[in-house]
Amino acid sequence: MANSVFISNVLPAQARQLIPSDVKVEYNDTDQPLAKAELVKRLQGKNGLICHIISTIDDEVLGSAPGLKVVSNVAVGYNNIDVAAARQRGIVVTNTPDVLTETTADFAFTLLMAAARRVVEADRYARSGQWKAWKWDLLWGADIYGKTLGVVGFGRIGRAVARRGLGFGMRVLYYDTVRADAAAERELNARAVDMDTLLRESDFVTLHTLLSPETRHLINERTLRTMKKTAILVNAARGPVVDEAALVRALSEKWIAGAGLDVFEEEPKIHSGLLSLDNVTLAPHIASASGETRVAMATLAVRNCLAVLDGKPALTPVS
Repeated sequence: MANSVFISNVLPAQARQLIPSDVKVEYNDTDQPLAKAELVKRLQGKNGLICHIISTIDDEVLGSAPGLKVVSNVAVGYNNIDVAAARQRGIVVTNTPDVLTETTADFAFTLLMAAARRVVEADRYARSGQWKAWKWDLLWGADIYGKTLGVVGFGRIGRAVARRGLGFGMRVLYYDTVRADAAAERELNARAVDMDTLLRESDFVTLHTLLSPETRHLINERTLRTMKKTAILVNAARGPVVDEAALVRALSEKWIAGAGLDVFEEEPKIHSGLLSLDNVTLAPHIASASGETRVAMATLAVRNCLAVLDGKPALTPVS
């Protein structure tokens, strides 16, 4: 019997064209998440699922498709998938690491720079017609060169951001539950510290940790109050790592100087308190959104799916 795959949301043609003609493909070419009932319906008789982070693949969904062999997520994160339930059912779960590392690191540093130098405020000011003359004290920001960069989560993306910090002569501190090897620390001139030390000493704190029960609201009222009043927080990891209500207070009451956010607790909803603040730069979850990277992610997801359906090991399985 021929294999059958459901692609739950829009995917570039370059990636879809990799699927052999003898594999039956059902394709939902929208960027809107399917309701659970519709997802369950479309999965009937399918061996493979290629999905985005917007699809919730829980035990009920997995159990509705007894022939399912692989769930291929077009993302690094996979908190949208019940991996334990998939494992119990013998379903392989894959993600797309590595191919988006540099793009995401680029964007995290973009948020850092935009927040530090108040780029979004400056753009609004320039467009508004308020700019009538050069002013000595107009939109003063914070220097980046030579400052201390605190990286929370020292995996692929965290290390790539640290590498960019070196180009700005930054001192790099990092916190991770697993210490990096000595060679990586030397290469990146990075020092392992505990979380509170990182928060107290860093001028910029950038988050690159996975979302787990331990990291949910890792940044909260206590940790925000531990940071420097001049510090800037950057989150290009997962929204729930930050307690948004606490962050609104921290920014409003100047516990910290600013923030740059690409992800939010209840996407696409953004805490209303953030929307009215000038000292936060907001982006709609686009850290990996370059054309080259999104095509590479989609291509890897398709290759993962096909490998499993061919009885081969996945290229990048979730452990």
